[in-house]
Amino acid sequence: MNAQTDSGGEQQDGRMSFDEAVRHVSLGGAAAFAVTPVFEDDQEAAAGARIYLLAPDGKGGYFMQFVAGPFFSAAYAANERLAPQDIPERMRELRYMPTRYEEDWLSDQVQLLIQKLMQASGAEMAHMPDYKNAVRPHAEAEVVFPVAFIGKGNPTKH
Repeated sequence: MNAQTDSGGEQQDGRMSFDEAVRHVSLGGAAAFAVTPVFEDDQEAAAGARIYLLAPDGKGGYFMQFVAGPFFSAAYAANERLAPQDIPERMRELRYMPTRYEEDWLSDQVQLLIQKLMQASGAEMAHMPDYKNAVRPHAEAEVVFPVAFIGKGNPTKH
């Protein structure tokens, strides 16, 4: 998303404070989200991400879906629904982007979830890879995978 500067010199990139995001969601906005990268001890590139998704609860309020996990894995380290009173202060300090989401997106790999939330926000994604349509390496149909390799072969061999 292109950042613009307002008359006060602050950068305007379409993101909202937590309170603005709550108002957006409560007044009929579909959702709002923030993302923070997760780094391994000695890596420069992020190994995963934390996603903070504010969404309407259907009763005039909102909740936060907190998702965290490594990239390229469908196994999440966290996938929790938080009530407003349970949202930690550090999550309230983030900047949120308006978006929409579908419940089944929460079962996607972390990088796909981020891509879908970004696309739904209408943000410009010039530097984000297209993970959904990326070519994935796969074995040909005639390739046989040795069962012993995955631990189901001879129980006495390791």
